[in-house]
Amino acid sequence: MKTLLVSANTEQINMPVLPVGLAAVAAAAAQAGHEVRIVNLMARRGSRARLQEAFERFQPEVVGVSVRNIDDQCMRDRWFLLDAVKEVVDDLRSLSHAPIVLGGAGFSIFPRSVLAYLGADMGIQGEGEAAFVELLERLNRKADPRGIPGLVLPGDDSPAPPGLIRNLDAFPLPGPEIHLEPGAPDGEKIWLPFQTRRGCPMQCIYCSTAAIEGRIPRKRSLDLVVRSISEHADAGFDHFFFVDNTFNLPPSYAKDLCRRLASADLKIRWRCILYPWRVDEELVEKMAEAGCAEVSFGFESGSEKILRHMNKRFDTREVRRISDLLKKHRIARMGFLLLGGPGETKETVLESLNFAESLDLEAMKITSGIRIYPNTTLARIAASEGLIQQGDDLLFPVFYMASGLETWLDDTVGARVENRPHWIG
Repeated sequence: MKTLLVSANTEQINMPVLPVGLAAVAAAAAQAGHEVRIVNLMARRGSRARLQEAFERFQPEVVGVSVRNIDDQCMRDRWFLLDAVKEVVDDLRSLSHAPIVLGGAGFSIFPRSVLAYLGADMGIQGEGEAAFVELLERLNRKADPRGIPGLVLPGDDSPAPPGLIRNLDAFPLPGPEIHLEPGAPDGEKIWLPFQTRRGCPMQCIYCSTAAIEGRIPRKRSLDLVVRSISEHADAGFDHFFFVDNTFNLPPSYAKDLCRRLASADLKIRWRCILYPWRVDEELVEKMAEAGCAEVSFGFESGSEKILRHMNKRFDTREVRRISDLLKKHRIARMGFLLLGGPGETKETVLESLNFAESLDLEAMKITSGIRIYPNTTLARIAASEGLIQQGDDLLFPVFYMASGLETWLDDTVGARVENRPHWIG
């Protein structure tokens, strides 16, 4: 089938990104014999005109729309992002009668409410490569699509649960030709997103990853990973962002990946997300040798009490040890604090701020208040405290803020950030 895939994300909250999930679905559909085109609306310029041109030239039979962000996760001056996506869906409706299928991280967290809000025909929750290809086959045969894992239809109160792709190697990695579709702002350096593993078993109390990728870790073959990165490097990409939730887990896989990248001598720079646990000097050394320039270092708190409340596997001594190793090997550290959660007090906030300052990180991001996502431990805590009702869909942002900290926390973080240009609060 002729399939148009649209990345509706135009937000650059941290940095402009290319739609890695949509590109993976496009590659899977193309491998299955379908004709696929991508429109990336990140550039923000002339969205309707670009969509109209795509319809006139391609005349798609199915349209997929990736919904990445619901809101900016900011408790102060909240920014709800679905209205911009709704404009895209409305434009698509006016241009064609082709069925509109939603997917993406944002959709997967709130599948029914996003489907209703945007007025699309159907959506796929969770990993889309297998489910979307099966959907295309059934639509092509005019068969009933119900029962496809993760497929959500309007009014269907019992959709089949999302399926996990056990063997990631069964589906292709996106090639450079897909990523080259324009969408980045002029002059912006793109860190090409690249995923080697899916699923996170850590179960932090606030995290929505389970709704998107599940809790079972799955890995791609290192042969395929390095070959794909080499192809992208040959096409001119030299900055990569490993978007695996925990780059360092399992450590053996991370070390082997770094060893293979270093041996390939690709002249690339990359960043990753590091969970501050089970990191030794051998891994950090291999990361540096392989081209790692920066890590997102999400320790979230400098209080042992709050780390336990968040269900973290590490303590502050481990965070400091790993931070020192990264500094020793000249890998920049972007730290993160997540303040105001269950058990937080003025004392634990000050403890966290002082701890973060003592690490002397290259950059620091502080978030006040924690966005509550459905089916998380934080949602259950918030319901038990009467902040939300059991079963609230939470599409419109609700935040957890420990009692008595509301104004004080904003003032305290603001004062701490004011004279520290490398801190963002």
